[in-house]
Amino acid sequence: MPSSSPDADEAQTEEGAKGLAARIAHSLSDPVLRALVTAVAVSRIGRGVFLAVTVLFFTQIVGLSAGEAAIVLAVSSGCGVVASFLGGWSADRWSARRLTFVFEALGGLLLAAYAFAGDFTSALLLASLSGFFDSMGYSARSAIIARGFQAERRVHARAVLRTVTNVSIAVGSAIGAFALALGTAEAYRIVIVGAGLLCAVGSLPLLRLTAEVDAPARATPQPSVTATGSIDTDAAAAALAERTDWSRRSPWRNPRYLALTVLTGVFAMQFGVFEVGVPLWITRETAAPEVTFAALLIVNTVLVVMFQVRASRGTHDLRTAGRVTLIAGGLIVVACLVYALAAGVPAWAAILLLVAATVAYTFAEILSQAGGWGLSFELADPKRAGAYQGVFGMGFSLGSLAAPLVVNATAITFGFAGWAMLAVIFLAAASGTWVIARRAAAASDSAAASV
Repeated sequence: MPSSSPDADEAQTEEGAKGLAARIAHSLSDPVLRALVTAVAVSRIGRGVFLAVTVLFFTQIVGLSAGEAAIVLAVSSGCGVVASFLGGWSADRWSARRLTFVFEALGGLLLAAYAFAGDFTSALLLASLSGFFDSMGYSARSAIIARGFQAERRVHARAVLRTVTNVSIAVGSAIGAFALALGTAEAYRIVIVGAGLLCAVGSLPLLRLTAEVDAPARATPQPSVTATGSIDTDAAAAALAERTDWSRRSPWRNPRYLALTVLTGVFAMQFGVFEVGVPLWITRETAAPEVTFAALLIVNTVLVVMFQVRASRGTHDLRTAGRVTLIAGGLIVVACLVYALAAGVPAWAAILLLVAATVAYTFAEILSQAGGWGLSFELADPKRAGAYQGVFGMGFSLGSLAAPLVVNATAITFGFAGWAMLAVIFLAAASGTWVIARRAAAASDSAAASV
């Protein structure tokens, strides 16, 4: 077959670029998604700056020990577990858009206040409050996504926002590098204040959202007194029935959704594998230089930005969501075993294995996120979307919190055998999620056939 001409190749490239730009423009034509993207883009730049400098600020400027800094960050994450549910719960009762604005603005201001932390106690207090409100805002924003889009658009919106988040955090991390390069207390504090204010400013576009993204007002009949002074039993019965129905729809009374939350929370430990396990494995067990992990972070970020939206198509369908989650389980098994093989080989071979494992890990991350989002929306009760998203977020937060301990107790302690243990854990979680999705789809088909 004859090769195409350079002019033809250039035309195809230009056409592909225009197609991508057109798809992005089409996504942002939705006013809800446009407001969310603007808010996330600005606020996550600030968060990226903060992530780049916070540990060194605590240890080198505030004077905390490494152990104290770890405690501060762990307690902050722990506060986020409780806040995840409270944010969603609140979004079912009050305006989700106003709550999200308030939570994210407060979180940003508290980040800025880090610059004035002078000891362990003040750092712990600020980190706890900041983590709490950031998680509250995330859950309330998830409720907005659940209500603001049709089923086939929810996962797409999540994928777009995650792509924007990754790009913005990368930009913020690059900005934070200036403070690291200067290394002075003033540079750190100026950058931290700027990052916090960016996060706060990022909440402003949320005010452009309309009341359509809020939960419908609950009709709560109140018992009334008749002309003869007796209680209106019909009104009392209606009020009781409404409260009973509301309670019955609680995610805590939905075993299937709770099982999904637990399994996806277990799979969420994948982030700890990459962020904690891989750098420790590189420095302790492989001949690869430490800078290799920075390159792996770039590979991960680029792949997520390129493929998250595309991989999320169709995952509002229960069977599709279950299938991509199972594929993610297989990919992370490959990733764990290839990471393990990087030990004991020459540096060049270790680097190649680490890159290959990271590619497999990243696609497992992309697919598991897409499948989890689809199931979290489709298996939730739409009347209590906020509470369901809050519970789902709790599972994710618990998995992230447990990940460092689990990774250290398996891969870092036992080497190849430990990596194999992690692979089995992830595959079991993915398989369980696949079973839930299959059964839910079959039940949905049966219910539709009986109508």
